[in-house]
Amino acid sequence: MKMRNLGSLEVPAVGLGCMSMTPIYGKPDPDEAISTINRALDLGVTMIDTADAYNDGKNEILVGRALAGRRDSAILATKFGNIRYPDGRRDVNGRPEYVREACEASLQRLGTDRIDLYYVHRIDPTVPIEDTIGAMADLKAEGKILHLGLSEASAHTLRRAHATHPITALQTEYSLWCRDVEAEHLALCREFGIGFVAYSPLGRGLLTGTISAVDDMEEDDRRRDHPRFAPENLARNVALVEELKTLAEQEGCTLSQLALAWVLAQGDGIVPIPGTRRRRWLEENTAALDIIPSVSTLATLERIFRPGTGAGTRYPAGQMKRVNL
Repeated sequence: MKMRNLGSLEVPAVGLGCMSMTPIYGKPDPDEAISTINRALDLGVTMIDTADAYNDGKNEILVGRALAGRRDSAILATKFGNIRYPDGRRDVNGRPEYVREACEASLQRLGTDRIDLYYVHRIDPTVPIEDTIGAMADLKAEGKILHLGLSEASAHTLRRAHATHPITALQTEYSLWCRDVEAEHLALCREFGIGFVAYSPLGRGLLTGTISAVDDMEEDDRRRDHPRFAPENLARNVALVEELKTLAEQEGCTLSQLALAWVLAQGDGIVPIPGTRRRRWLEENTAALDIIPSVSTLATLERIFRPGTGAGTRYPAGQMKRVNL
């Protein structure tokens, strides 16, 4: 397995996002999901990413089941502070007392005594980030977390957080379709020696070539609520994917592999964590590490997927208010 560094933490160059292993993009098979996590460990894809917000903590429980007996083989990452209520309401919570409460609950669900990388999932604008990070630093001093991270934080917040305690990684959406972080975040991470974890590097499946119409997604698939998958936007986005398909054929790889290879080519401090709930896609994604796109292909991708080319925001309006704070 090729390795990369997130700050002082050495991790595989590709990780595994586990969000889809519990219901969100339709109904998954939990047995296959657990087999996928174990197959990831076998392949050296040891960075396993979850969050307490995924299916109301049930995702962490599933990950904990999968890691039973193999915990020491994994680099376990989870997140807190992004709250989804049963009635559909959303909130954020970065209060110091809640940081501890959330961490203790995650440790119990995961069946472990420590979290290797603990992220603030969404920034609470009502709490100084210094207070939230201070509470995380206390947990680190106790050995309950080993590294600190932020998710969907602005460059300004990242600076303040890092001044309070060294931040190991920033996790934010990044793909050919979504390149917002190139404006400030990536340069800031390089400046401070902070790793960058790219979630949804396959555009929530859009860049895999498996979605060409709304009906390609299950009826209870949350992506149906996302603007990029709305009928008025999807046709334009699928047209871009067709161009990606042509390039992938030229490179002798799949669309997913080329999309991941592009992310990997953007810097050694970047680690994509494509999410999947099936072993076959995990194996395909991992093989992207062997793909070295030609200079011509990379230049063409830059032209086709220049920032702002894709249609539709990455989240519905309410959720967009909670990113980059």
